[in-house]
Amino acid sequence: MDFSFTREHELVKQLMKQFVDNEVRPIAAEIDETERFPLETIEKMAKYGIKGMSFSSQYGGSNTDYISYVIAVEELAKACCSTACIYAVSTGLVAAMIEKFGNEQQKQKYLPGLLAGTSIGAFALTEANAGSDASAQQTVAKDMGDYYLLNGSKTFITNAGYSSVYIVMAMTDKSKGVKGISAFLVEKDMEGFSIGKIEEKCGVRASSTGELIFEDVKVPKENLLGKEGKGFNIAMAGLDGGRISIATQALGLAEGALDEAIKYVKERKQFGKPIGKNQGLQWYIAECATKIEAGRALLYKAAWLKQAGLPYGKEAAMAKFYNSELAMEVTIKALQMHGGYGYTKDYAIERMFRDAKITSIYEGTSEVQKIVISRHILDL
Repeated sequence: MDFSFTREHELVKQLMKQFVDNEVRPIAAEIDETERFPLETIEKMAKYGIKGMSFSSQYGGSNTDYISYVIAVEELAKACCSTACIYAVSTGLVAAMIEKFGNEQQKQKYLPGLLAGTSIGAFALTEANAGSDASAQQTVAKDMGDYYLLNGSKTFITNAGYSSVYIVMAMTDKSKGVKGISAFLVEKDMEGFSIGKIEEKCGVRASSTGELIFEDVKVPKENLLGKEGKGFNIAMAGLDGGRISIATQALGLAEGALDEAIKYVKERKQFGKPIGKNQGLQWYIAECATKIEAGRALLYKAAWLKQAGLPYGKEAAMAKFYNSELAMEVTIKALQMHGGYGYTKDYAIERMFRDAKITSIYEGTSEVQKIVISRHILDL
C-alpha cells in the first residue's frame, strides 16, 4: 500500500501552491466582500493548464490524471472556497459529464472551450420543489420533431449567469418518473433562456448561484446528452464525481483553517507567552490535525477508485459526508482559537467559517449521504 504522491503529483501540488499564493489568496477577501465572480482567475487557470487537468490533450486537456485534479481543488480551497467551487463545477462536473456521456461531436464542440477557460459550465438539476428529491422534476422538454421545446426553471445553480453551457435535466416523459428524465446541453444565447434571481449567500459569495428560466427554448436534437430517458442516471453518475469534488473542497477548507489557527496561536500572546503553549489549544490543534488526516485518507481512496475505474459511489459519499462535517468542526475550533478577532473580517477564518457550511448541503446534504452510504452497505 503506497500513500505517497508521484513526482507528477508533487509538481502539480507545487504549481497549485504557487498559483494560489500569487493569484487566489490576495483577492479572496475582496471577491467575497463584493460578491465578485473572479473571471480573471479562471482565465489564468487556463494559462497554467489547471482547467484541463485530468482531460486528454485531444480536447485541450493537460493529460494529467484525476488525482492531479483533486490536488488542484484541495489547494484552491485552502485559500478560497468560492474559486474552488467555480472550478470544480465547470471542470470536475460539467466537462467530466460531457467527456463521459457526450458523443464525439459534443466533445469537440464544448470541451475545448471549457478546458481553455474561454467557456464556463453549469449543472442544472435542482428546482424549487426538487432538491434532495431529484425525481420531482417539473421542467419539461417536449419532442417537437427537429428539436425539444424546453419549459421550466432551475434554482441554486452554481455559475449561473457566467456559464456558456448548462447541463439541464428535464422531463421528456412524466409518466415514467425518473426514467422519463433526459439531459440537455443548453447554450446561454438560446432564445427563451434567461437568468432569474441571483442569490445573496452566507458563504462562497464570489461563486454565482442563481435561477435559470426556460420559456419555449428550442433545444436542437443534437444537444441531447446521452440517450433520452437516461438523464437521471447521468445526473447520479455526475453527482458521484461531484461528491469527491465537494469532499475535496471541504478538506482543503479545513486544512486552510487549521493553518490560520496554527499561525495565530504562535503569534498571539497572553500572560506573557504565545497562546499556543496552552494545553487546551494544543488539544484543539491535535484533534483537528488528526481528523484532517482521516478525511484525507477517505478522500484519496475515493479518488483512487474513480481513477482506477472501480466502483466508488459509497466511498465518495463517505468522503463527502465526513469532510463536510469536518470542515464545520475545524473552522469553528479555529475561529474559537482566534477569540474575538476570529469574529471580525480582519482575519480569513471568519470567511472560512461562513464558507464551510455549504459543503454539508450542496451536492447532497449530509443526511442524503448517510442514505447513500447505508444503501450501499445494506445492498438496497
